[in-house]
Amino acid sequence: MTSKEEQRGLPGGAAEHSSTSTSLRDGSIAELDDARRIISDLGLEGSAAPRGARVDPRRALTSRRGFGDNLFRVGAHGGGILVLTIMTLVGLFLLLRGFEAIDDAGWRFLTTQRWEPNSGDFGIAAVLFGTVTIAGIAIVFAIPLAIGTATYISEYAPGPVKRGLIGVVDLMAAIPSVVYGLWGMFWLEGQVLPVAQWISTYLGWIPIFSVPAFDADDPLATPTLFTASAFLAGLVVAMMVAPIAASIMREVFSQAPVGEREGALALGASKWGMIRAVVYPFGRGGMIGGIMLGLGRALGETIAVYLVISPVFVINWHVLATGTNSISSLIALRYGEASEFELSALMAAGLVLFLCTLIVNVIAGFVISRSRSGSSS
Repeated sequence: MTSKEEQRGLPGGAAEHSSTSTSLRDGSIAELDDARRIISDLGLEGSAAPRGARVDPRRALTSRRGFGDNLFRVGAHGGGILVLTIMTLVGLFLLLRGFEAIDDAGWRFLTTQRWEPNSGDFGIAAVLFGTVTIAGIAIVFAIPLAIGTATYISEYAPGPVKRGLIGVVDLMAAIPSVVYGLWGMFWLEGQVLPVAQWISTYLGWIPIFSVPAFDADDPLATPTLFTASAFLAGLVVAMMVAPIAASIMREVFSQAPVGEREGALALGASKWGMIRAVVYPFGRGGMIGGIMLGLGRALGETIAVYLVISPVFVINWHVLATGTNSISSLIALRYGEASEFELSALMAAGLVLFLCTLIVNVIAGFVISRSRSGSSS
């Protein structure tokens, strides 16, 4: 830069800088044009379709499945199809075998309480109500028991105790139902009678807890009014349902992210606060799944309920009073001595129970899909 340009100051220097930038840009453009011409002469310019065979077409990425992958794929699809096929065949079998009774009774089959198929007066209103009542009582007692057990095993129990409790809970889930039924009939019933009598005495103003033939002021009132009740059957089924639900919940709770656990504790949360803020929201889907699986088990339980109830064919709103029934117990009670038409009626009752459990499982799947474990954590 000359002395005159220095005296002029910034405008002269800026003009020289602008001229240099323009020259560099023009040179770069010229080099790009030359490169494009060379690529064009070689037939390699980019286009929607390659020119001739000089440019290889883009190849799609493909995976090669081995024999093991194909075997697993076929097995997985085949297993799913097999399950759906078996369920469909079971439903069709019950429908075909029970169609005669359904066609004879019509909608009365769902509204009639009496069960006298041979005289044409029969329905499942009473036994369906008893089934739902027993399952509802079982779930009410099983949910807090399962959540508490799973929480203690997953979060509080020390190592040796934790391993022992896991084995005990899994063992309880595998005990045959007849064992629970015998336990309820010979031991639990005697322990529940005073409790049921106390509930009826002090909470009898609630209709479902009242026992019409029981007088709390009569010192000679017999406690046998509370035997073989829906309350007792519900407690027995709850002891069968709780281990299954607790096992599922425990597995889900143990998978809660360690980082989120430590983060909650680092922010000052207590152990219980961390469980409520991290573990329970993470395991919500598993909790719902365990409860619904237990409800399906409770709806279809047969032998344990059959051993502890006194079958009646009326809708009994008093859960503490003697007498209730369920669809599965009805089938077990009448199947051996049923006539051809009564057997058709029993198959129709089984179809209703099948549909009830199917609806419960469908609702469970829908709820779980909308509350995946970890979505709220």
